[in-house]
Amino acid sequence: MKNKILDLSTLDKEKLMALSVYIEALEEDKKEQLIHVLHKAQSLFGHLPQNLQWFIARKLDLSSAHVNGVVTFYSFFNEEPTGKYVISVCTGTACFVKGANKVLDRILKLTKTTKNKMSEDGLFTIKDVRCIGACGLAPVITVNDKVYGNLKPSDVDKIIEQCRGEDYGH
Repeated sequence: MKNKILDLSTLDKEKLMALSVYIEALEEDKKEQLIHVLHKAQSLFGHLPQNLQWFIARKLDLSSAHVNGVVTFYSFFNEEPTGKYVISVCTGTACFVKGANKVLDRILKLTKTTKNKMSEDGLFTIKDVRCIGACGLAPVITVNDKVYGNLKPSDVDKIIEQCRGEDYGH
């Protein structure tokens, strides 16, 4: 396992170079820029596999455990490839009380996937997150950066249909 984590050969060399240039250009304390570097890396690679986390740790002179702790703490970072549409379902207290689990179950059924795994068609990744910060709109989901609130399970059908329509040019 250790050798697999250290193996950078699976990463795109041009993207690694772009990330290196970005890190080298940081003027402030590089260690303090970890979140920004992780965002940049995820925008380049689409996700943050273990070997990329190791690369970032070495470039910032941080432990790989520290980098992984940040990646796994924040719900907007992904260690695995994600679908075109990342749907985050808030399961915090306000959303849970107002039926978020039923909304989540409906989304999983319609996308034929499980939490934190990409659907077979590559369109969807479904996440349950602790809080989106829009408790007044509970239950709430986001589809990429778009927020949908006051949802019922039946509302999900149209949202999923819209995503599929956009993907198929309808």
